[in-house]
Amino acid sequence: MIRAVLFDLDGTLINSLADIASAMNRALRLHGLEEYDEAAYRYLVGNGARILAQRAVGKRPEMEETVLRDYQAWYGTHNLVQSAPYPGIVEMLSDLKAAGLRLMVLSNKPDADTQHVIRHFFPEDTFALVRGQREGVPIKPDPTAALDMAAQLGVAPSEMLYLGDTSVDVTCARHAGMHSVGVLWGFRERAELEEAGAEHIVSDPAEVRLLLGE
Repeated sequence: MIRAVLFDLDGTLINSLADIASAMNRALRLHGLEEYDEAAYRYLVGNGARILAQRAVGKRPEMEETVLRDYQAWYGTHNLVQSAPYPGIVEMLSDLKAAGLRLMVLSNKPDADTQHVIRHFFPEDTFALVRGQREGVPIKPDPTAALDMAAQLGVAPSEMLYLGDTSVDVTCARHAGMHSVGVLWGFRERAELEEAGAEHIVSDPAEVRLLLGE
């Protein structure tokens, strides 16, 4: 029996790619570094801001800290410019909540940015818990944060669905003992999700209800 659903944020609930790309390209441009097409960020993101900066600076690792600092400073106040929930997400969340499920968000995005985006797009009572990347807590795919959130709600990992759009999410779900659901409307392709071992793959938010037998 499923009692709770844990969601990734970027590429799962929110299409944030344009704002992330704009902020990182600005940081790279400030220091004369090569910028990337927006589509390239589908594969640069997923492991948190620091790894994004590492990937973006490429063969200039000495620029990582500077670019990371400038990226975070700009993105923190420009993360709602073009970002928006994917079609069907708001309705899906409403349906799941009405069905009595507890909803949570776990992102590798810094916690302050995660909280800011969630507060902007969703009613205050939508999610029981929202967590972004926090100091001293390993980022996904490490399952530590996911397991801690399950424990806080008193829900067994085996009673949870975990929805995400990348192998990072699928791997985190598997390591946490949660039911992994890969989504195809996000940043990555079916092949990546299948290779990571996703238990289910859905192409539309409305399909999530079917996984619950409703």
